[in-house]
Amino acid sequence: MKQSLQLRIGQQLTMTPQLQQAIRLLQLSTLELQQEIQTVLESNIMLESPDEEASSAEQDITEKSASTEEKTSEGSQDQLPDELPTDSSWDDVYDLTGQTGASQNNDGHQVDPGSINSAKETLHDHLSWQLELTNFSDKDRVIATAFIDAIDDNGYLNTSPDAVFELLENQLDDLELDETIAVLHKIQSFDPAGVAAQSLQECLLLQLKQLPEETPLLSSAYQLVENHMNVLGAQDSNKIKRLLGIDDETLNDVLNLIQSLNPRPGSIIQPADTQYVVPDVYVRKNNGQWQVSINGEVNKKIRINPYYQSLIKRGDKSKDGQAMKDHLQEARWFIKSLESRHDTLMRVSEEIVKRQEGFLDHGAIAMKPMVLRDIAEKVDMHESTISRVTTNKYMHTPNGIFELKHFFSSHVSTDSGGECSATAIRAIIKELVNSEDRKKPLSDNKIAAILLEKGINVARRTIAKYRESISIPPSSQRKRIL
Repeated sequence: MKQSLQLRIGQQLTMTPQLQQAIRLLQLSTLELQQEIQTVLESNIMLESPDEEASSAEQDITEKSASTEEKTSEGSQDQLPDELPTDSSWDDVYDLTGQTGASQNNDGHQVDPGSINSAKETLHDHLSWQLELTNFSDKDRVIATAFIDAIDDNGYLNTSPDAVFELLENQLDDLELDETIAVLHKIQSFDPAGVAAQSLQECLLLQLKQLPEETPLLSSAYQLVENHMNVLGAQDSNKIKRLLGIDDETLNDVLNLIQSLNPRPGSIIQPADTQYVVPDVYVRKNNGQWQVSINGEVNKKIRINPYYQSLIKRGDKSKDGQAMKDHLQEARWFIKSLESRHDTLMRVSEEIVKRQEGFLDHGAIAMKPMVLRDIAEKVDMHESTISRVTTNKYMHTPNGIFELKHFFSSHVSTDSGGECSATAIRAIIKELVNSEDRKKPLSDNKIAAILLEKGINVARRTIAKYRESISIPPSSQRKRIL
């Protein structure tokens, strides 16, 4: 090989650290941004929060007040008498946090007990607790534990007695299949009713068995679920009346009894954590005009500490001086990136509101079609930037809280030459389904025909796709017998 020197000229786009930081902050969600700001406040001595400054000022005032009281108090500790009159109670000097409903952390700030997540009881814990209260032998307790471990969050058993028997056959002496089944039947009597069932039919039967014997039409409901589950699923009212020998009124009462049962009994016990959404943007109507404002609680205000900044000397080249200069430069970059995120979010939100005033006034049925390119051209930004700023960002409107992505949707052409948003079509489908006759629900073809009469040409398969996206079952499942 021969070595040689070559000169090449070319252009290459390089992202500066400042630009990388601005892009990263732009795509962070509300919670992630607050965590990022808190991390930077703890790591950079040049940054501070105005709240922290206020707390420090209050602490200084408290210390000065305490020192003043010491100086102006009557006498000194050496001159205190042996006995002092008591005119205060224990409550005056001891904070009864249990009665006030609030406690203090190490920093002296009030802590709301409701904000602290406590351990919640799961379905597995609930069943295990009942197992401890049941008079089981050691062998039966092992079998019951195996069954409880195989129950999912909805309360259904994910295995069979045969599988549990094969699993424990070599671990327990003289184990029989009938003994395993007997333990399962005992677990099926636990709370909630219908737990440990292997199918929907068995789940409903278990719940019917636990109802009082004097329950009206209990035998008819049990017979319908046990012997004619397929007919019940097909909702053939005439065949059900013929099989049970009942009239329309009795059939309605039987169906109401069955509908009162819970097809997912485990959901009663299984805890569901509530996920709260903090909006980044507020939209309000003032004097007939929609106005956009940024949530001040989300964008926590930070600034450069003037005291530490004054300590930096221009000609100081020591290690500590250089470190403080680096912290100061990073603090300026971070604040500038936050301001850029704030400005970009504001500009994009204002443009979205301008284009979707119909949605704000009349709801989803008036949503206009809009894509990322439409906003990018108006605010003079790239589509990737618009995608970042609208991901995991939420807008509070009079119609509810929506992610900014919600306002973007494809379009369908109309006969008049206009465009209709896919979101508006979903709203129309939902409105049609809500007002339909339950005995004769609208099919996808019928919905497509109704939309065609409105000038919106949508294929049946598109209707089915939109219907499934808003969790509306097909017409055969929406049909009601009575």
